[in-house]
Amino acid sequence: MVKAIDMKCSSCGKEVEAEQNWVEFDCPSCKKDHIIRCEKCKQLENTYECSNCGFVGP
Repeated sequence: MVKAIDMKCSSCGKEVEAEQNWVEFDCPSCKKDHIIRCEKCKQLENTYECSNCGFVGP
């Protein structure tokens, strides 16, 4: 789990700690970075980029 201070959406930068419908997962490519997605970015399929390997996903 990512520290509370880093609980921001990887797509839009919105703080997600107080939200109910957000997800956190390891980068599908390198498995070394945590990706966090807020509900809105999940629904809109906004892209995110892994800060470790540069992988871009929906």
